[in-house]
Amino acid sequence: MTDRNASRATLTTESGAPVADNQNSAQAGVGGPLLLQDQYLLEKLARFNRERIPERIVHARGSGAYGYFEVTADVTRFTKAHFLAEPGRRTEVFARFSTVAGNLGAADAVRDPRGFAVKFYTEQGNYDLVGNNTPVFFIKDPLKFPDFIHTQKRDPYTGVQEADNVWDFWSLSPEATHQVTWLFGDRGIPASYRHMNGYGSHTYQWVNAQGEAFWVKYHFKTDQGIRNLTAEDAAALAGADPDSHQRDLHQAVDAGRFPSWTLKVQLMPVADAATYRFNPFDLTKVWPQADYPLIEVGRLVLDRNPENVFAEVEQAAFSPNNFVPGIGPSPDKMLQGRLFAYADAHRYRLGVNHTQLAVNAPHATAANNHGRDGAMATNAAGRAKNYEPNSFGGPYETGEPVFAPGQVSGRTGTFAAPAHVEDDDFVQAGNLYRLMGEDERARLIANLAGFVAQVSRDDIVDRAIANFRAADADYGDRLEAAVKALRTG
Repeated sequence: MTDRNASRATLTTESGAPVADNQNSAQAGVGGPLLLQDQYLLEKLARFNRERIPERIVHARGSGAYGYFEVTADVTRFTKAHFLAEPGRRTEVFARFSTVAGNLGAADAVRDPRGFAVKFYTEQGNYDLVGNNTPVFFIKDPLKFPDFIHTQKRDPYTGVQEADNVWDFWSLSPEATHQVTWLFGDRGIPASYRHMNGYGSHTYQWVNAQGEAFWVKYHFKTDQGIRNLTAEDAAALAGADPDSHQRDLHQAVDAGRFPSWTLKVQLMPVADAATYRFNPFDLTKVWPQADYPLIEVGRLVLDRNPENVFAEVEQAAFSPNNFVPGIGPSPDKMLQGRLFAYADAHRYRLGVNHTQLAVNAPHATAANNHGRDGAMATNAAGRAKNYEPNSFGGPYETGEPVFAPGQVSGRTGTFAAPAHVEDDDFVQAGNLYRLMGEDERARLIANLAGFVAQVSRDDIVDRAIANFRAADADYGDRLEAAVKALRTG
């Protein structure tokens, strides 16, 4: 007789001891009370109670995959970043896509910006590029970020998202007009993560081997083509399959239909910033491509699914302050705030040693610093001296800056963004509206009106419409008429 368990692994406790019975708890006699000495039962229940960690405050609902980035063009005259050194060079990556406002179990097919984050496991450490599927954002100062997110989340009294909260904040924040126009336009609900572009959104800095600096914006152009959902199709899909984007990405990778994006950048010589017609570090604005054309850099390909979504997607930690030599920040105020906030969020959610988790750890080089101890430390220092400077051969500083610190406002005072002739909140929103065809405009107005009409206070509605009218008179007039028709019809 063949033993059916002969080739099976043995079930064990957390300490590695074999489990004799996983079907019955230990009792004091037949029908008697359970025994406190049943260590496996207590361990199993206690662990189950702790399976969840705090979800992300924003971007909680996400999907991810591994792959590679391959350089396809020579950009060494702009940056000394080693992973961009020459065409053909490949670097391992992990990418995570997400919605912004929804909770961990929210539906994918909703009108919401999408996070687009890429972790490059370079030979000089991890480089994290944390962006969205839109090139702009709602606000330009990090001081307003918690307030903005509070308006997008569930109201503490009603427990649902309130149109009053959303539009009160947006109507009092004219800078949001550009991003709101993106969000309620045709690209507001991507058909899948594969069918949307990604943007670094912020302005970053590249530095070449000669020390020459450039301001840079990243554009990941989907090779699958742009596909979007109408509000009606999205509502049906969200109800029928709340996991539509997760399912689509996972199945595409599993089937060998590897999604890919072509990375292009806009580059601005540092000196241009002082005289450009608007503040190039303003996150609510794009750089017109007529001024700074797109330059191809390489191709992002995702070809492997995570083995465990919790371990590799939920615990993936991206931070825009993870730079490598040749890449750095800019005076973008939102970026400067995020340099702290993202890493701090991960310390709260995952612990101070979250960078030791496999998905977050560097691949080609081990982290080598004087951090020590803390919860779940796995690479704690042993005999090595855990301080610097020391005389015992410990890790040492290179003396070579990762980026050009003299170009960042507030570090040396050598750069201060001046006033610019187009530093207003409406020019680009109006330009975007006028670029749309009549059908697109009609859908934009219908999408906006459907939401604005839910607002209970006339003053909020009036402010909201005034912002769109400031972008374009026709834009505001048509929105006002559509809202009025919905509220009186």
